[in-house]
Amino acid sequence: MADLRMRAWRAFLEAHARVTTLLEDDLRRERGLPLAWYDVLVQLEEAEGHRLRMTELARRVLISKSGLTRLVDRMVADGLVNRCLDDADRRGRWVELTPAGFERLRDAAPRHLRGVRQYFTSELDEEASGVLAAALGRIAAKAERELAARERQRGR
Repeated sequence: MADLRMRAWRAFLEAHARVTTLLEDDLRRERGLPLAWYDVLVQLEEAEGHRLRMTELARRVLISKSGLTRLVDRMVADGLVNRCLDDADRRGRWVELTPAGFERLRDAAPRHLRGVRQYFTSELDEEASGVLAAALGRIAAKAERELAARERQRGR
């Protein structure tokens, strides 16, 4: 049983690495947009008011927190997002989606979704999709609880 679970872990790592590499390549080649930028645009588009505090954006995106500041700087320079002061907390900063960012996301989304279907969901029937979604959802929720506990321990 442990061997099967380790095979599942390894298959998850390999699938994630290969699929994200393909998605990155497709987005860069066809839309000139790095996958990490796409992820930031999606997170902001889905957020209330189309903006997030840097700390919340860092929690949601799939890149390192240290790389996020530089990434957001480049996206600001390209006009896709803005940084704004938080009027309620002058130490805080918001990252906000711009109209150009909306347009760039709207342009890239069909290519990204086509890649997700081509490289991932096409290999799953309804039953496998349900099992995988439930299992990964539980794993993500457990990891999120652990991260929150660690942040509380650090006094954040």
